[in-house]
Amino acid sequence: MRPYILLTPGPLTTSETVKSTMLEDWCTWDDEYNLDIVQHIRSELVGLATGSPDDYTSVLLQGSGTFAVEGALTCSVPEDGKLLVLANGAYGDRMAEIARYAKISHDVISFPETETVCPDMLDRFLGRHRDVTHVSFVHCETTTGILNPLEALCSIVKKHGKTLIVDAMSSFGGIPFDAGRLGIDLLVSSANKCIQGVPGFGFIIARKEALEKCKGNAASLSLDIYDQWETMEKKRGKWRFTSPTHVVRAFQQALKELHEEGGITARHARYKANHRILVEGMTRLGYAPLLPDEKQSPIITSFLYPDPSFCFETFYNRLKQKGFVIYPGKISQTDTFRIGTIGDVYERDFEALIKAVEETTASPRPSTKESGTELPR
Repeated sequence: MRPYILLTPGPLTTSETVKSTMLEDWCTWDDEYNLDIVQHIRSELVGLATGSPDDYTSVLLQGSGTFAVEGALTCSVPEDGKLLVLANGAYGDRMAEIARYAKISHDVISFPETETVCPDMLDRFLGRHRDVTHVSFVHCETTTGILNPLEALCSIVKKHGKTLIVDAMSSFGGIPFDAGRLGIDLLVSSANKCIQGVPGFGFIIARKEALEKCKGNAASLSLDIYDQWETMEKKRGKWRFTSPTHVVRAFQQALKELHEEGGITARHARYKANHRILVEGMTRLGYAPLLPDEKQSPIITSFLYPDPSFCFETFYNRLKQKGFVIYPGKISQTDTFRIGTIGDVYERDFEALIKAVEETTASPRPSTKESGTELPR
């Protein structure tokens, strides 16, 4: 029994069947674990990512999604390389922070948090800065819920012949795309996002040629994705250090449930339906979305405070008492809160949420702000 529904971008609400798989213990040296579970997951991830599976491989890495992002960045950019980070939110900024910590030569193009990354600006920058060897950006920036133009950005990076690293943390498994067709060299995501597992490991789906170039670049033993991959390849699913066995088994079940639902396309349709009900209901109650529809993902939505007297902590606690947990805002320009639409949640859950919001809001009023209204300067 779950005490409340998590309406967050991860950790998120998981199915009872995913949770129940963690009641069994597994041995990290046993073939039943490494061959039947770990290797199966690695193969399934590649199959979900691309229709060209022979060109790609995957490596699992202990820790949160940021561990996997850091592993991908610090191992793929060599000492004589240069990284360009495209940032329009906290997670793009985190990529730049990783580069600073690791002393990776890098440039950053920053965009407003409510604007998508601009392909034309990227094109012009790469045309002028030939020393850039790698480009990284976030597909779905959950700071706001904005969805960056993946296909256009990938096309420009490939036109200039750069290695492409995409943080697809909050989109992989929930938004259809083909990493091979787009030319993505390293794609990073996590167990506790759209595939609807639980926290404990991240993963990198990589073009084999790009991953092989990571050999010898790592400055961290734990985050050496090449060494982790080589160990998994040679020892048939074995992790270098203790693997999160319960989390891995739960992820295998989550993959099974993704296929049973109809794959990524069907899951994307459910997330979009959740988002539609959420936005329609919240708008009716006076809560305007921060972003216009054309920039908004179906993953998580930011809402503007309805008036100056609004207290998020009170709103949060009242909703939690009614069985729903939401997220505070994360942007610096204006006051917002966020509601996620991914996980083991359905249209009926958002209909119930809207009812709870209506009961929680003492005096619902029509919104005076339209979606996408320019923010205060």
